[in-house]
Amino acid sequence: MTDAVPRHVLPVLVLAQFAGTSLWFAVNAVMPDLQRELGWPAAAVGTLTSSLQLGFIVGTLVFAVLAVADRFPARRVFLVCSLSGALCTVGAWWMVREFTALLLWRTATGFFLAGIYPVGMKIAAQWFSHGLGAALGLLIGALVLGSASAHALRGLSGALPWPSVMLGVAALAAAGGVLLYGLLPEPPAGPARRSTLEWRALATLWTDWRVRSSVLGYFGHMWELYTMWVLVPLILASRLNGAALSLAAFGVVGAGAIGCMGGGWVAQRVGSARVACGQLAVSGLCCLLAPWLFDAPAIWFALWLLVWGITVAGDSPQFSTLTASNAPRQAVGSVLTLTNSIGFAISIVSIELFTSLSQRHALASLLPWLGLGPALGLLAMRPLLRRQPVPVPSTETPPRQSS
Repeated sequence: MTDAVPRHVLPVLVLAQFAGTSLWFAVNAVMPDLQRELGWPAAAVGTLTSSLQLGFIVGTLVFAVLAVADRFPARRVFLVCSLSGALCTVGAWWMVREFTALLLWRTATGFFLAGIYPVGMKIAAQWFSHGLGAALGLLIGALVLGSASAHALRGLSGALPWPSVMLGVAALAAAGGVLLYGLLPEPPAGPARRSTLEWRALATLWTDWRVRSSVLGYFGHMWELYTMWVLVPLILASRLNGAALSLAAFGVVGAGAIGCMGGGWVAQRVGSARVACGQLAVSGLCCLLAPWLFDAPAIWFALWLLVWGITVAGDSPQFSTLTASNAPRQAVGSVLTLTNSIGFAISIVSIELFTSLSQRHALASLLPWLGLGPALGLLAMRPLLRRQPVPVPSTETPPRQSS
């Protein structure tokens, strides 16, 4: 972090990111109620999640092609998308009994999440040049908790009806956008905003070996992450139900915040590449151990899911840090946004494949195949891991990152 950054910048960013990304699993958390009431099949949760991921992909592509994150003030983009995502969640609540309409509302919600998650990282990169890994660790930790928050709300609400959960999440997201816009100042001035997309800058995803390594590592991470989150309630349903299941799902998914924040702290000492690879390796190992731990005694079952929950998300901030640090400075927002877009396309394939197969095969036999993503990601990260120096703490006050 830099001494020149106002102290309230990071807390406001973290709270706003937590609130905005609570939209992600607003419907997933109430799916057991909807399935009982409306007779939807178990595979519906995968379809609804994929529709939101698809909307996110379309949104990130539109934002990247139009260079939205680099042409317009990021605070304004975050506010508009938070309010729009909240309205889409209200629309989903209003038309929840029509499955096709619900799919469309969730797709629209995903579109506007493209102006929350990547734009939040863009704002962090504008403010923090040194300690970006720690800043993104807190920021993506907030995203993880935000994604898990709907499970917590449902678990703690007891007899609270499912519509209140969806409307509560919508209100939280809107409040996050207002909070960031009202309390966060404009970031330090930098190069003039671009009015067109720099295709050469986006090409660094392949032409620059440093960007390519971190991006391919991130893609392997995305094969595993969201599919694991979608399957967590199904895994827990083998032992729990009702409010206990929802609270346990919040605990497992929310544990990723520990990996994000702790990883950010460690990255300042050993480097982002080492932290990302370490957590990717552990989460991949958790996939491989599933056949032995799925039916293990409760203490080992809980420990397995806790470690998996921590590491499956904990590497994400460091992949973003590596990509943001090595991408062309004038196009960081667009590079991050396009990277997210491709990563979420991979997650759709994984979610649809595993939720479909889970209807015909035991989860314990399927989960090891999630480890394919971490294995390929580790292979892609080898050049960056070998060449990244260990950070040396500086006693001087570093300059601020320009926008």
